[in-house]
Amino acid sequence: MKLTALTTAFLLGTGAAMAAGTHDGGHGHDDGHMAGHGHADMMQVGRPAAPDEASRTIGITMRETSDGEMLFEPGELNFQPGETVRFRIHNAGEVEHEFVMDTHENNEEHRELMQKFPEMEHDDPNAIRLAPGETGEIVWSFANAGKFQFACLIPGHMEAGMHGPIHVQGN
Repeated sequence: MKLTALTTAFLLGTGAAMAAGTHDGGHGHDDGHMAGHGHADMMQVGRPAAPDEASRTIGITMRETSDGEMLFEPGELNFQPGETVRFRIHNAGEVEHEFVMDTHENNEEHRELMQKFPEMEHDDPNAIRLAPGETGEIVWSFANAGKFQFACLIPGHMEAGMHGPIHVQGN
């Protein structure tokens, strides 16, 4: 009963879309995935976009170091409001990782929920989960100026260093 109530509260509180099943390389980032769903318009960090809207491609590498650190390369991202970017994300590590963009507060809430339910599956347009060696894409439009965050919310990964800032600001 507590599990159901907590899950329901999370879904109602964040508007996140979750689905059971496998990730199959991502969290549902097919073209037009959010068309007509309205979820994208509610996100402070921006919205999913069509591939032909991207003005540039940024490569993101997820990996671990020999001393146990987990990291993203690059470790910081900078954009202009209204900029649309294609992220080409590669897991060069030995374990599964994910790339999630959101506000720091929303990532923290999501991280805490994943600690309680580590097998939780979800289908969010601002995130992708990749097995070792896999590569995937997110095409994203940054609508609002502000400071956001990208992180791996798999239990223990953020604590091992897998997070970084996203700065969206005008000239």
